[in-house]
Amino acid sequence: MEHHEVYQRITSILDGEEDWVTAMATVVCELHNAFDHYHWTGFYRTTSPGVLKIGPYQGGHGCLVIPFDKGICGAAARTGETQDVPDVHARTEHIACSSSTNSEVVVPVKNSSGDVVAVLDVDSDQEAAFSKADIQLVEQICEWLGREYHSFEKPSS
Repeated sequence: MEHHEVYQRITSILDGEEDWVTAMATVVCELHNAFDHYHWTGFYRTTSPGVLKIGPYQGGHGCLVIPFDKGICGAAARTGETQDVPDVHARTEHIACSSSTNSEVVVPVKNSSGDVVAVLDVDSDQEAAFSKADIQLVEQICEWLGREYHSFEKPSS
């Protein structure tokens, strides 16, 4: 399936949907099943200041909790910038939630205030698995989620 078709499918399915968890679960399902090289696909949600918790996701077990100051997901949450990691073994801060992961892309989801409310993490067992089109698709989805689900604010302390 083409990347633009996946984006259109996701936004069409979620048209009018107001529940954030339903939206995240649908995004994960669609992405995970659209591309063979997406071996783990999931969200980590900001549940308290500086803390990400897993879910929804598809694939094997992920890390349950990731602080903003740890790992690639934490880096995306902390910096608010996409993390494209063609070789996870080259990044010393990588947390090996799965020993088979060789590459990953993590994109922040920001609310209307610019706060990171979640990150979307896609992992592959292949090295350098994610193309520019893959990264653009995940970024486009995360930007759309941030706009559509703007009422979801970053948790307060």
